[in-house]
Amino acid sequence: VQLVESGGGLVQAGGPLRHSCAASGSISGINAMGWYRQAPEKQRELVAIITSGGNTNDVDPVKGRFTISRDNAKNTVYLQMNSLKPEDTAVYYCNAHIAKREYGPMLYYWGQGTQVTVSS
Repeated sequence: VQLVESGGGLVQAGGPLRHSCAASGSISGINAMGWYRQAPEKQRELVAIITSGGNTNDVDPVKGRFTISRDNAKNTVYLQMNSLKPEDTAVYYCNAHIAKREYGPMLYYWGQGTQVTVSS
């Protein structure tokens, strides 16, 4: 199983960016998918999460600015980031809870991480 991210980059404060993360390989089912971020010298933190049924939850610093969504047919999760701030600068990682076979164990997988830099 692989999670491949795309998107990210350099943007001015106030601008938008969009991430996507596609899961591929031997996949029987995907439960929750989410986005995390890690700023320099800080711990990795949750940004937003979405269940297989589409229920979402995001953290206070990004509420009203970031939107998580997913396409179950494509095994893909998205993160639309608007009104970006310099404090959003971090490496962003996608995460997914995946079963490789029916009735098999659910394991967590991570994307490779993509850098987002927001200039002031």
